[in-house]
Amino acid sequence: MTETTPTGYDVIHGYLRTLDSSPGVYRMLDAESRVLYVGKARNLKNRVSNYARPGGHSPRIERMIRDTASMMFLTTRTETEALLLEQNLIKQLKPRYNVLLRDDKSFPNILVAMDHAFPMIKKHRGAKKQKGNYYGPFAGAGAVNRTLNQLQRVFLLRNCSDSDFETRTRPCLQYQIKRCSGPCCGLISEAEYAASVRDAEQFLKGQTKGIQEALAKQMQDASAEMEFERAAALRDRIKALTQVQSAQGINPQSTAEADVVALHTDGGQACVQVFFIRANQNWGNHDYYPRISGDEDLSEVMEAFVGQFYATREPPKMLLLSHGLDNDDLMADALCEKAGRKVDIVIPQRGEKAELVQSALRNARESLARKMSETATQAKLLKGVAEAFDLPKVPQRIEVYDNSHIQGAHAVGAMIVAGPDGFDKNQYRKFNIKDTKITPGDDFGMMKEVLTRRFQRLLKEDPDRTQGTWPDLLLIDGGAGQVSAVQEIMDDLGVADIPMVGVAKGEDRDAGKEEFYRTGKSVMALRHNDPVLYFIQRMRDEVHRFAIGTHRAKRSKAIGATPLDDVPGVGAKRKRALLAHFGSAKAVARANLADLKAVDGVSANMAQTIYDFFHENGG
Repeated sequence: MTETTPTGYDVIHGYLRTLDSSPGVYRMLDAESRVLYVGKARNLKNRVSNYARPGGHSPRIERMIRDTASMMFLTTRTETEALLLEQNLIKQLKPRYNVLLRDDKSFPNILVAMDHAFPMIKKHRGAKKQKGNYYGPFAGAGAVNRTLNQLQRVFLLRNCSDSDFETRTRPCLQYQIKRCSGPCCGLISEAEYAASVRDAEQFLKGQTKGIQEALAKQMQDASAEMEFERAAALRDRIKALTQVQSAQGINPQSTAEADVVALHTDGGQACVQVFFIRANQNWGNHDYYPRISGDEDLSEVMEAFVGQFYATREPPKMLLLSHGLDNDDLMADALCEKAGRKVDIVIPQRGEKAELVQSALRNARESLARKMSETATQAKLLKGVAEAFDLPKVPQRIEVYDNSHIQGAHAVGAMIVAGPDGFDKNQYRKFNIKDTKITPGDDFGMMKEVLTRRFQRLLKEDPDRTQGTWPDLLLIDGGAGQVSAVQEIMDDLGVADIPMVGVAKGEDRDAGKEEFYRTGKSVMALRHNDPVLYFIQRMRDEVHRFAIGTHRAKRSKAIGATPLDDVPGVGAKRKRALLAHFGSAKAVARANLADLKAVDGVSANMAQTIYDFFHENGG
């Protein structure tokens, strides 16, 4: 008889004699050593003693205590350090009982690059390594693209790459449609272009009044000098600038830089709306749906969101919140420490700042209502799938597979995932087909490799099927032959219990006449107007889109590949310098040592490495 691991209050109580009053972070783990909860404490002994006393806990905390089989502790010098460590561990470990921010994408910025005589302006994501001035964050690509479009109309700055700029001999389409001043062809002086760059940066800093006045004066001067074409161009720029200012909607006068964060909860779900206010302008908004259990205080949810949101982002000078935090001062200290400057946390009650919060709160309420409506619809569709295919339970994770190639070249497999919240794009996976023995164009062989790799990994990483990563249903693009081949793979791997359906185009390959194949069952179809049929079609179309996109990206990369990619120490920058100097990879391979040393950014040692690579490899 196997001995059960003790859990609950007694286990937690046993740690009290080893703890002191230091601040720190604690982790609660279950019998399988999975992290259930991460928390911080000003006084570890006091906090743990609260968990060791029965009674007075919410249902969520009661369940957590009941599941706790062991604990881990890390002491810190200050409670601020404990707060920062807690949020990092939550993001890393994703414990079941913590409020969890699930969407953690980065936000784009606008970069005015300063490594060229005629600086370009472009969208930028990721680390700020390129020399230049960064403005942001913007809520998404749409907000950045709109602003870039407006900046080009008003300030006529280039957005072409440096290589395009250097090789152009006549103005491009951007010049023709009055979105660029044509610096590549000498149609504007360096000084005039620099003035336009300064104006654009003033605009991005919110200082638009002076720009408008300067443009108006230039227009009057041009008109007085009877330069009517130039005056008309300046008039169009002033008009574009006015449209920009009116189109931004929220333009707070007294709030130069802030993130407005508003929280709304309903029915055990939460939505947090974040507005980005920079340079007295609204640079977009984004909604988040953190995972909650429903019995948390609003202050607890807000604190968890703020801590996790800014764990990997630089906070602004001010946060305007709809609800206070459990530890307002502590969070402000933590954000100040992270940013290296003052960060104010404000819960405004009146005035413009309160109006901003109310606007964000209204958006959060409306977004959550839409989300709950979509979730209810999705739940009906998943239930319909279970009924249509006689599944043992309503699927919470459907995996859909497809392949893409051109006559076997650049072959890739693709997997998308759908569940209660719709398409889960964080779970999408691509598979570069590696088996060289597969005959080009052999879809059966490619599918076998993809599914074998997928389920071997699942068997290794989650053999007990407890982490929610195993599918409840597989959808395969194909008919009886494909289903039979996949079933053979599943039998070999010992995972034949997972339901699988093949989706094949029916008569005349028309959408709406799909046929469905299952092992050991006769072919079936769904009625033409069945919502479940539309749902399956959407999933099939989505996996086609993802597979084709992945294939195209692989093909484009292969087209741009050169032998220089294999030279140790030659990255993208050196590769560009070598190609610009010699004109082609073949010319680099034939170059002598002295010529290689003459290339900017190529040291004597690197030149020797490049020379040896091509000559030792028979280049």
